[in-house]
Amino acid sequence: MAFGITRQHVNEWKRKIDQGEIAFLTHYWYDERFPKAKTVTKVGCKDINKLIRWGEQYGLKKEWIHHRKEGYSHFDLLGDVEKQILKQEGLWESSQFFKNY
Repeated sequence: MAFGITRQHVNEWKRKIDQGEIAFLTHYWYDERFPKAKTVTKVGCKDINKLIRWGEQYGLKKEWIHHRKEGYSHFDLLGDVEKQILKQEGLWESSQFFKNY
């Protein structure tokens, strides 16, 4: 279940994906399977091969991509992996979601 984002955030993420960019969408999240995870970052791209290459640089496997019929396929980043990748991408410090980490 997602919290802390607006329809505008989702639409901007989709717009970037539609333009072939690597797009990031972070939101608060709860799933009982991952009780320690408070957020998730969805990293998507229209060009699946580009998304695969992006993920490989961080050790992400192409099998981990959530393929979506509507075209917004993405990786889900959680926990330490989320933090590490967002820091390397220069997105950690600017995100409102990680002010208390």
